[in-house]
This record gives sequence, structure tokens and C-alpha cells, in this order.
Amino acid sequence: MIAQAEEKEYYTREEYLEFEVNSEERHEYINGEVICVAGGTPNHSRITLDFGSALNFGLKRQPYDVFVTDQRLWIPKKRIYTYPDVIVIQGEVQLQEGRKDTIVNPLMIVEVLSKSTRSYDKDEKFSAYRTIPTFQEYILIDQYKIQVEQYFKTGKNSWSFSEYYDANETLSLNSIDFEISLEDIYDRVEFENTETEVKES
Repeated sequence: MIAQAEEKEYYTREEYLEFEVNSEERHEYINGEVICVAGGTPNHSRITLDFGSALNFGLKRQPYDVFVTDQRLWIPKKRIYTYPDVIVIQGEVQLQEGRKDTIVNPLMIVEVLSKSTRSYDKDEKFSAYRTIPTFQEYILIDQYKIQVEQYFKTGKNSWSFSEYYDANETLSLNSIDFEISLEDIYDRVEFENTETEVKES
């Protein structure tokens, strides 16, 4: 979700939050650096909405909250504020101390990959997410071809990995009782329109 850096080299958390509340655009904060989050492609939006809507419906009347795109997350050990594509929280939503708009207790996170942020989402961002005690599952969805990667926590420092390439396959989550076919994840996604690289969230 990284797009471009602001001119100033370093911001305090307080400066960032004050700036972000009054900004028309979303920005990530990575240990002092403020980075603009650009808009996504239609495919990115379709996948995020399809997955988030299916989760929200599937978890209806259960003790979970589903947030899509605009919910800010604070990762204290890495000093990062970020906006995951989809977040699932189990039980009560926990907020950063002193804030009413920033959560700290994700159970599961979904990121839709772009060409410009693929490595960051798989490596540095995943590493940061793993420092969150409540975080149990990570789903990465490619928007340019049918490919879904699934990571789920199996022990204190252990994670299991699975990947899916067939539209007829079903993704079954481990952190919650929920499953969705890849066909539904990629509903109305037009792969032929993604040849040109665009910097998106």
C-alpha cells in the first residue's frame, strides 16, 4: 500500500495523527516516515469488497467485527500505522490508548497484492503484523491472476503456509469458521485489464 513519501523526512506520531485526521487522503506511518496511500484499481476494489462482504455476512451475529480499507491499525513494536485491506477482530474492539479511530487487536488480515507493494506486503509488513499478539492469520490475494496465499499461526514462532491457484478451490480459514471459493473471491475480476502497472493500494 505504499505509494509516495511526503517531503518532510521525519514526523512524530502526534504530528502524523494530527495531519491524518485532517487529510483527505490516507497515509501510512512507518517509524517516523509518512507515506501516501494511493487509490486502487477496479480489480483491487472488487476483490476487497467481495472478500470483506462475504466475511461480514458469514460472521453475522457472531462475536467478530469486519473492517475494510479505511480502518487504521497501530503496530506498536514496529511503530507503524497502516490501513489493511480487510481486518477481522474477535470479541471487543481494542483501541490505541487515547484514540477512538485506531485499532490494535486484529485476529486476521487480508491484503490484495499490487505489483508495486507485493514484496512489502509479503515481507516487511507481514513481519510487522506478526508482532501483534492477537494476530493469527494472513491472507494475500493476487489481483493479476488467480493466486491466494494463506499463512496461519501454529505455535509461538511457527506459521503454516498454503496456496491456491484454481478457481474451483475453496479457501478455508483457520482462525475462524469460514470458507469461500476462489471463484467468489475473483467474481467479476477482469485479468485482461491489468497489463499496465499502476501504483495502487
